[in-house]
Amino acid sequence: MKSQNIAIAGAGIGGLTAALALERLGHRITLFESANEIKALGVGINVLPHAVAVLSELGLGEALAACAVETEALVFANKFGQTIYRDLRGIAGGYATPQYSIHRGALHTALLDAARARANVQLRPGSRLTRYESNDHGCNVSFSRSDGTLTTDSFDLFIAADGIHSAARAQRYPNEGPPKWNGMMMWRGTTLAKPFMGARTMVQAGNKYAKFVVYPIEKPRDDGLQLINWIADIRVADGIGGVLTAPSRESWSTPGRVEDLLPTFGSWRFDWLDVPSLITQATQIFEWPMVDRDPLPQWQDGNMTLLGDAAHPMYPIGSNGATQAILDARALADSLEQHANLRDALAAYEAVRRPMTAEIVRMNRQEGLDIILDMVHEASPSGFERLQDVIDPAEIDAVVQRYKRAAGHQPTKVT
Repeated sequence: MKSQNIAIAGAGIGGLTAALALERLGHRITLFESANEIKALGVGINVLPHAVAVLSELGLGEALAACAVETEALVFANKFGQTIYRDLRGIAGGYATPQYSIHRGALHTALLDAARARANVQLRPGSRLTRYESNDHGCNVSFSRSDGTLTTDSFDLFIAADGIHSAARAQRYPNEGPPKWNGMMMWRGTTLAKPFMGARTMVQAGNKYAKFVVYPIEKPRDDGLQLINWIADIRVADGIGGVLTAPSRESWSTPGRVEDLLPTFGSWRFDWLDVPSLITQATQIFEWPMVDRDPLPQWQDGNMTLLGDAAHPMYPIGSNGATQAILDARALADSLEQHANLRDALAAYEAVRRPMTAEIVRMNRQEGLDIILDMVHEASPSGFERLQDVIDPAEIDAVVQRYKRAAGHQPTKVT
């Protein structure tokens, strides 16, 4: 396809990756971001190998290797710290590329620096999307500026990567309503602590009522400590399946309180990790609801399409949030390269990505990979001496492999 003039709303991980992938093909990119200053925020995230391969192709391999932890294994455990399943990840799991645990701010900074270095990527902070209008010639896109003015520009293609509260999605589907909540509240924090399990392991412990996820996001320091990311999930309402209305948006990402967590996790002291100590020594704690949205029947609207959380917000299970946004960007770039007609390219992109991400949303509503925690909890709520005495390990392995196939985990191959 010949060079296109493309607007992207949202300079998050998905929007920035799309900008880099499309600029690489010769397209001209204008990247709009609602924040006046694009800052490196957040806590830890995981980037799966097939997404790391995409970022490496875009020239970010060395930058990520320098600041991230190369994840070796994902361990599932019960609330007593007893191992249920150990899944090798990245290079250790037979992939051609690593899996990375990384501070979201570090990944965002690497992407932002790369975008700023591209001659055909123009950044426009302080620009909040208000509406778009697709027509036979392209798409008119309007933004409200931080100074109160309203601007409207014409583009060949408009990509809405403006998150779970996407203005473009709301315009496309005005009756959708607020995000769906499953009754879980999440507290996320970071703590400097001694490394555990070899300093390259991610652990998910507990069950559907209370779960603790923990993994390092920086390499060990000279003083022997390591920056540890953790997520504490507590079910406060019965909403399995995404049937509840989420708490008001204004309450999202509020400062969390240690006092809210210790009644649940205060006794979770394992041979390899002291959970209450990790919580009480946190440098920061934030709280927000675990939410998603129903899969959409269509992303495309003429010369507009959705990407990342604007297209398929999902529960943070299976490390799929950032990964699927990155894979969206790759698939969209591939489609534009392979089709001469723009709308045909958008249809091809959606045909590849929408069914897969919809399936991940559905699986995550059924606990995704974490269902194996519930299986063991129901079979042996007081723990076990030997796992095989309470459940067949082959049954657990089958669940893991089924989820990984549906989510696109394919060693040595990028999808």
